[in-house]
Amino acid sequence: MRYICELREGEMLNGIYLCKTKQTLKTKAGKSYYSMILQDKTGTIDAKVWDLNNAISHFEAMDYISIVGQVISFQGNPQLNVQKIRVASEGEYDPADYMPMTKKSIDNMYETVLKYVNSISDQYVKKLLQSFFVDDKEFIKKFKFSSAAKSVHHNFIGGLLEHTLGVTNMCEYMTKMYPVLNRDLLIASALFHDIGKVDELSPLPENDYTDDGQFLGHIFIGAEMVGARIKQIPNFPKKLASEIKHCILAHHGELEYGSPKKPVIIEAVALTYADNVDAKLQTFTQVLEAAEEKEEWLGYNRFFESNLRRS
Repeated sequence: MRYICELREGEMLNGIYLCKTKQTLKTKAGKSYYSMILQDKTGTIDAKVWDLNNAISHFEAMDYISIVGQVISFQGNPQLNVQKIRVASEGEYDPADYMPMTKKSIDNMYETVLKYVNSISDQYVKKLLQSFFVDDKEFIKKFKFSSAAKSVHHNFIGGLLEHTLGVTNMCEYMTKMYPVLNRDLLIASALFHDIGKVDELSPLPENDYTDDGQFLGHIFIGAEMVGARIKQIPNFPKKLASEIKHCILAHHGELEYGSPKKPVIIEAVALTYADNVDAKLQTFTQVLEAAEEKEEWLGYNRFFESNLRRS
């Protein structure tokens, strides 16, 4: 198949893609047209159907569709001008080609997570971690294959696991540089900080906000998940429970970034910066990977509020 990352302006295209979104809109003249986002494992592309004729069969968002069209450029970005569409039949496509996935081994990453769990000294913290990452098979499956975001960073299968491990690795480094940090508290909080995303986002390929994701958000969901599990562990220290939940609630660092609390303990501060560094560097990495190698200046990026450049 012809992957989206390979498409070039002027190219005629005949292939199968996942229709991530579909809208029926109207031009200024009142003529109806379709606006779509098509996806494969390498990315997404904006697509338009300007002429709704008999060559455009009925389809819905999240269908795999066979299209004929041309790659054009609109405001500096590639866009597909589609002339023909039909829903693809099973057997014509491999779903694995349409869902972006971590380049790292999911099994190897999870083994590292388990090593962190087994390295915890505090019996209560260790039991709490084991209740999720060892005993809860349903959670483990969702955690391994969830993305870490709808867009921006780690928005692929295994993204939540990869991001969580990246943050935990940075926190482990911090504990060696700053012995004042409570390692058990920080490592546990790093492993827990984004677990609410297993319920905030629907599974790929949809990868969209659930009702709870819209109503509550992953920070509250994660703190609630951990709080509920703590109640099942007899004699779990109250102050320790509050510290773990605080680290989760404060890990975005600022109220305007979605955290209901700002960090008040040093472990929460460390987690905030580890999370921010991993998210930003992965975002920049994905920008670099999406651009052509010959491109040096990569354009304005709203996440960094700057015109980015390849070094």
